[in-house]
Amino acid sequence: MYRRAYALLVGNAILMGALAILVAVVYDKRLVDPEGSFLGPSWLRLPLLLGMALALDFVPRTLWLSRGRPTLWGGIAKERWRTHWDRERLTLVALGVVCFYVVYVSYRNLKSFLPFVRDVKYDRELHMLDRALLFGHDPATVLHSLLGEGFVAWPLSFVYLWFLPLVPLAVTAWLVWSRNLSYGYWFVTSQCLAWTLGTASYYALPTLGPGLKYVWLYEGLPDTPTSQLMESLSYGRNYVYWGVNQDAVQSVAGFASLHVAITLLVALMVQYTTQMRWLKIVFWVNFGLTVVATLYFGWHYIADDIAGVMIAFVSFYVGGVASGQKFDKHSLHSHPTTTTSAVPVER
Repeated sequence: MYRRAYALLVGNAILMGALAILVAVVYDKRLVDPEGSFLGPSWLRLPLLLGMALALDFVPRTLWLSRGRPTLWGGIAKERWRTHWDRERLTLVALGVVCFYVVYVSYRNLKSFLPFVRDVKYDRELHMLDRALLFGHDPATVLHSLLGEGFVAWPLSFVYLWFLPLVPLAVTAWLVWSRNLSYGYWFVTSQCLAWTLGTASYYALPTLGPGLKYVWLYEGLPDTPTSQLMESLSYGRNYVYWGVNQDAVQSVAGFASLHVAITLLVALMVQYTTQMRWLKIVFWVNFGLTVVATLYFGWHYIADDIAGVMIAFVSFYVGGVASGQKFDKHSLHSHPTTTTSAVPVER
């Protein structure tokens, strides 16, 4: 039923893993697990992630429905396992988590290897394009003049950093709670494609980003967590590039903006797979504010954000085709052999 989604998920993960290994061997670099210090050794990682996905579904639901009465826990848990965690659900969750994990870890390593593979930068060209698009003005100067350089930096910082927990939470939500299994495959396949296309864009057009290349444009901003993150990434890049820390990854690469790509992809998925209007509004606003934040803090050029939008639309469509979605001029329909509940993500 999901043969194309299986093939694309697994093939994409194998491709990214093979590329990461190949680049590491050719350039004599070490493959690093970027989350190793937080989630323990790699042999424990995937069972832990799968166990957490199960726990997120069972524990809150069981406690809520039992009203805290332990005698009811066993019956509620068994009923949930029987009605929700069938073979197809378990396959979706296991395959989705494993493939996304491989793609993401490979992405982080390939991004870290970028300065050694392509020691060229296109910041000047993209900066000139920014100024041409804004008739001689820098995006940062325009936004700082319109929004100020004080209070507004703090909520924008929160929006930008919200991306970090958003990615694993969104993947878990669609894998575990999508009533229509095809939507779970759609989301995780699109996610993996977006990270892969983002990696390719880094190698196609390497940049540091305006915040690191044109530092003086952002000196008036307050010391927000986002500013601290940028400073930390700058130091991390230098440590890796000059061989100070071989066990770290460098995470500086500007083109394209995966913040924009992923937040748009999530907004599109919410738009097409849920009926909750307030949730749609929240994620479209989140996408819009993320675009503003990337330019306001100097993470990206305008071209980076445009490329991120293109990555999102391509990933959204290809993932939809692979998972059996029917795109036509009137609406979008799920695979005819899957459950077609009106509200695909459980409330």
